[in-house]
Amino acid sequence: MNISVIGTGYVGLVSGACLADMGNHVLCLEVEAAKVAALNAGRIPIYEPGLEAVVRRNREAGRLSFSTDAAASVAHGVLQLIAVGTPSGEDGAADLRYVLQAAREVGRRMEDYRVIVNKSTVPVGTADKVRAAVQAELAARGKAIAFSVVSNPEFLKEGAAVEDFMRPDRIIIGSEDERATALMRELYAPFQRNHQRLMLMGVRSAELAKYAANAMLATRISFMNELANLAEALGADIEEVRRGIGSDPRIGTHFLYPGAGFGGSCFPKDVRALQRSAEAARRPLRVLAAVAEVNEAQKHVLGAKIRARFGEDLRGRTFALWGLAFKPNTDDMREAPSLSLIADLRAAGAKVRAYDPVARQALEGVTLTDSAQEALRGCDALAIVTEWAEFRSPDFAALKQALGTPAVFDGRNLYDPAMMRALGFEYFPIGRKP
Repeated sequence: MNISVIGTGYVGLVSGACLADMGNHVLCLEVEAAKVAALNAGRIPIYEPGLEAVVRRNREAGRLSFSTDAAASVAHGVLQLIAVGTPSGEDGAADLRYVLQAAREVGRRMEDYRVIVNKSTVPVGTADKVRAAVQAELAARGKAIAFSVVSNPEFLKEGAAVEDFMRPDRIIIGSEDERATALMRELYAPFQRNHQRLMLMGVRSAELAKYAANAMLATRISFMNELANLAEALGADIEEVRRGIGSDPRIGTHFLYPGAGFGGSCFPKDVRALQRSAEAARRPLRVLAAVAEVNEAQKHVLGAKIRARFGEDLRGRTFALWGLAFKPNTDDMREAPSLSLIADLRAAGAKVRAYDPVARQALEGVTLTDSAQEALRGCDALAIVTEWAEFRSPDFAALKQALGTPAVFDGRNLYDPAMMRALGFEYFPIGRKP
């Protein structure tokens, strides 16, 4: 099939590359000429395991191309996949300007039947707005061309997006048009040869399903963080509690790990957007409001533990941070817990040295280092914020020797408290007996 993907951000680039890998001819439209030039030169703007190889393979095979030419993009594919950003507005609602700009561009230039596929994470009712935008452009041109609007939300985890796209656990299609549905079934047939993963539903249900999924996962995280803080106050061990409740098949083990809070480009933004949608419908989601409140507070727990140990005034002290990205296997630092901890430490007068294997964004007042060991130099203590694999089994003797005080503030519960005590560390995990 010929497919056009509008937007080469995280969702657009992964989707375009993976669809090309199935033999489709994919044209990715991007408004930034510099970004297109970089992609055509083989430079990938994001860190995502496996993505660079997929892009390179399909560019060399001639199945994947990048362009700023909107007319060429609209002419290329019957399927027009919109995968542009939907950032939070000032009130927390999703900003749909880029989605609607993309829709208008299709309406302005289409000469034959097109299916506009919303892959961007959008509020319920966006498909209606897209349809109206396309129809308005056609009317302005005096054209009567058939088109369909479909919702096809993505469920890609940063750090495992290529694997998730190639081996999806579900493919949600929100469509009420038989012709569009048939084309979407054809598109995803190669991804479900073993068993049926495609779920057909109404457009509004598909739009809500994406937000509901992220809100549910965010809720589990915040609930476990609340339980971890309670366990700490009561002298219980959240790891033992986690195993106890995770063994219940009705609950399961996923997303039951407490930590320093969630961040990234999806959960915080989607929680806010769903809250705004619920408020607009006069059905406020009170549980979700608590989820957001708990998460914001949790991002400051490590800072509070450090101040409780070293005092409120941290002037003259330096702390090492291991991990800046909001999760491992990505360079995404958007709303990462590390940013809150850095702000807390600097507000108390401390200096910060930080290391992350791939997240290298320059931060005011932070010295970035090229190794985990180098980050420790001259530091009073260590805080672990991201659970990168290389942090799981460090040289503990070298770690202890490098620190002014053998204190480790573990925001991801990587180590066994008894082992850390035996090694002579002061160990401050989340919800565990230190």
